[in-house]
Amino acid sequence: MAWIILAIAVCTEIVWALSLKWAATVGTWQASIVPVSLSFVNMALLAFAMRGISAGTAYAIWTGLGAVGVIIGGIIYFDEKVNGVQMGFMALIVIGVVGTKLFSST
Repeated sequence: MAWIILAIAVCTEIVWALSLKWAATVGTWQASIVPVSLSFVNMALLAFAMRGISAGTAYAIWTGLGAVGVIIGGIIYFDEKVNGVQMGFMALIVIGVVGTKLFSST
């Protein structure tokens, strides 16, 4: 169950970070409510996941997949550019996350 919660936390992390960019482009105080609210949900989910997964493992997976997801979201929603070298390093992050999960004791 902790891994499912962590997966939801990763998705929330991605939406949260993309909502920061969106709120900055909209530029109203009402738009800033979205990332602020998501940050509370995000932290609560991560903390809940850490009840069943070690803090280091949960945080590494959360930040790694979150970062890759935000880059992909930035490409899709904000027309941000990524070069081949960056894509290679993103693949290394995903490989590291998979390895972290495969060799975790929880």
